Amino acid sequence: MKTTLHRFSAIAVGLALFLSPAAFGANKDMVALQTQVQQLSDQLARLQQSTDERFGAMRGLLEQNTDTINRVANSLDAISHSLQTSTADQGGKVDQVSAQVQSLHDSVDELKARMAKVSKQLDDMQAALQNVQAPPNGQPGQPGQPQQPQGAAPPPDVLYNQALSDYNGAKYNLATQEFGDYIKYYANTDLAGNAQYYLADIEYRNGNYQQAVQDYDKVLEQYPSGNKAAAAQLKKGYALLQLDQRPAGIRELRSLIARYPKSIEAQQARDRLQSLGATATASKPSPSRR
Repeated sequence: MKTTLHRFSAIAVGLALFLSPAAFGANKDMVALQTQVQQLSDQLARLQQSTDERFGAMRGLLEQNTDTINRVANSLDAISHSLQTSTADQGGKVDQVSAQVQSLHDSVDELKARMAKVSKQLDDMQAALQNVQAPPNGQPGQPGQPQQPQGAAPPPDVLYNQALSDYNGAKYNLATQEFGDYIKYYANTDLAGNAQYYLADIEYRNGNYQQAVQDYDKVLEQYPSGNKAAAAQLKKGYALLQLDQRPAGIRELRSLIARYPKSIEAQQARDRLQSLGATATASKPSPSRR
């Protein structure tokens, strides 16, 4: 019995001596792995802090530029108002000046769209970085991973900016499609009335005056408070005159003057009526004599 017990004791001691180096090695590897993981975690935290600081600086610059653009837009409105007053007093022609002011307004709109695009890209970059740092919860293409829906429209600012760029570049077919898409997907935004106006203006520039009249009417009916309403009514009057519908064109120009008496478009309407030998207001019928 004692002999058997001694044999078991010897085997146990030998087994312990045999396994102890392997156990020690495994434990050492685990410690090294944990150290590496901790180092990576620390590096990632430092990277996150640095990235957040850079994103904050970029965001601050973006907000400063946005404020500058808004101040430029306000100054442009003040110049437009001053121009309206001075030209009304002098009675001069303002077609060329009005076109220049409108071009400046379009440029400001384009700058705003570009700034919104940069802001969205910045948000997307920050979101992508957060997704990379977040623990994986699925593979690309698997449920749980947000993806861009196929066939989805571009963001409104991107779509409008592209359409306006093509319009200014006389790429009217592309601009027509893009402004049409904008109205289709973003009919309730502030720039939807502008998009409809440019669709009508493309028809006018192409000599499709009848279609232009219908599209200008959409601006007046669907976006009466938009900043293109006066311009749409002016161009509608011009289109009617191009169609040899003189009485209707004169009525439209007179209606514009009555609705927007201090606008640049009203002054243009007065000049056009004067060239036609018509008054800015309809003459009242003389009282009948008995």
